[in-house]
Order: sequence, then C-alpha cells, then structure tokens
Amino acid sequence: MTFRLSALSTADFVAAAFLVLVCLGLGWRIDNPSEKRPSVTFLMSARRRDWMREMVTRDVRIFDSQILASLRQGTSFFASTNILAIGGVLALMGNTDPLSGIAAEVTQEATPAVIWQLKLGLVALFLTNAFLKFVWANRVFGYCAVLMAAVPNDSNDPRAMPQAMQAAELNIRAAINFNRGLRAMYFALGALVWLIGPFALMAATVIVGWIVWSREFASLPRTILLKEVS
Repeated sequence: MTFRLSALSTADFVAAAFLVLVCLGLGWRIDNPSEKRPSVTFLMSARRRDWMREMVTRDVRIFDSQILASLRQGTSFFASTNILAIGGVLALMGNTDPLSGIAAEVTQEATPAVIWQLKLGLVALFLTNAFLKFVWANRVFGYCAVLMAAVPNDSNDPRAMPQAMQAAELNIRAAINFNRGLRAMYFALGALVWLIGPFALMAATVIVGWIVWSREFASLPRTILLKEVS
C-alpha cells in the first residue's frame, strides 16, 4: 500500500482531498443552511410537512400514494443505475490496458496500472456511497408509506396529525438521503477527470461544486419556492 500511495504526486493528494472537502462542505451547508439563505432541500422539507397536513384532511388518499410510489421509483432507478456504473468502474480497474494505451499515445509516457486503479477507486467510492444512499432512501420512503397508511381517516382523531407529522419527518429524511446520493453521483463524475491529472481534477471539483451550489441556492426552482402564495 505504501508503494501504491507513493506512486501519486503531492498534487494528486491535494486534488483528491480538495474534492472530498468540497463534497462534504457543500453537503453540510445544504443540509444546514442559514435562515437568510435557505437551500432548496430545506424549503422542500417545509412543503413535505404541508403535504402530510393536507393528507390528513383528504378523504381519498390515492393521490398521496401515487406520489410516494413515484418517489420510490426514482430511488430504485438511480440505485440500479449506480450498480451498473460501479460494475463498469470495477471492470475497468481490473483491466487498465485501454487507459494505459490512450495515455501512452497522448503523453508518450507509460503510466503504471496502479495509478489508474487508485484514481478509479475514488470514483467507485463515490458511486458506492451514492448507491447506499439511494437504497436507504428507498427503504425510508417505505417506512413513510406504512405510517401514511396508519394515519386514521378521521381528521378529528387525535392520533391523525401526530402520525402524519411522523410520516412527514420520514419523508424528509428519505429525500435528504436521495439528495446526498445525487450529490455523490455528481462528484463521482468530477472524480473521473482525475484520470487526466490533478489540476484537471481541481478544475472539475470547482465546476461540480458550483453546479451543486447553484441548484440549491441560486436556481429558478428556489426562486419559485420563495415566492409568497397569496
């Protein structure tokens, strides 16, 4: 392992650390925004609570079950996609000859296979994290479905609103994990650029970080969510 790590330059370590720090830092900021500048994730959490309050007063809740089913389908789709992506990356780690051949043609230098494997390992790590987040989000959406089904049909029942709020909190936790999985996928794509070099990875990290930040704090959906409803 020491030999393998020594095959990477200082710039490689700095670039990889920068990628991980940006990913963790952005994730924390999105989940814990300031009151003056809430994230889309934070704003949608309030709407999910509103959804469950409205569900209590709805006589027929087929509409609510259909929405939840579509949310679970989304998590299943991304989990399946990640399995395929992880398999592709692992296959490439087992046979780095295509990468070595391309690099030799471009740079006229031979790159050890272990370098490609370490760089692809970071991509696989992000994809694995995304897969686990999607699977857990799907499971928590399932918990939410059970709680929604347990909410009494009578809106005057004292158990109705507390159980609906429990379902809302589970719905929020599932959505948070789903969003974390999406962010991990974004940064996995950024990590692929490490194959070009450490400075390319730093540039990709800045670009991916800006995309993630803008969609949470400077996007049109956020502007719509902030508008007062008369």
